[in-house]
Amino acid sequence: MSNAPETIRPLPMAAVVYLTIEPTWLALPREERSARAEGIGEILARHPGVSFDWFDADALGSGYSDFVICRFSDMRAYHHLWEELRDTEIFSKPYARIANVTLGIENGFRDYEETLDG
Repeated sequence: MSNAPETIRPLPMAAVVYLTIEPTWLALPREERSARAEGIGEILARHPGVSFDWFDADALGSGYSDFVICRFSDMRAYHHLWEELRDTEIFSKPYARIANVTLGIENGFRDYEETLDG
């Protein structure tokens, strides 16, 4: 192992957040759902360090109805985004709940290998 001081640099990470949309949300008229969901875009705009892609999976997945892929290199930015999202009516009513989260570091093995003397 190297005795040189380690340089801290951001690691590219991704989280797959599996969501379960509740029947109470689906019972709302589509126009009302759209109006209530508008605030999510405003929240995402306040967290530019996290990319956010929503996928519909009702007919394709098991144990979840939707999932979100978030990419980020600052865990605090990711955490703050989800704290703000969880305060919305969509998660507090709840119309949706987080079923599971899978988190990983993109090519994390390479970051480790760079710390080894070769």
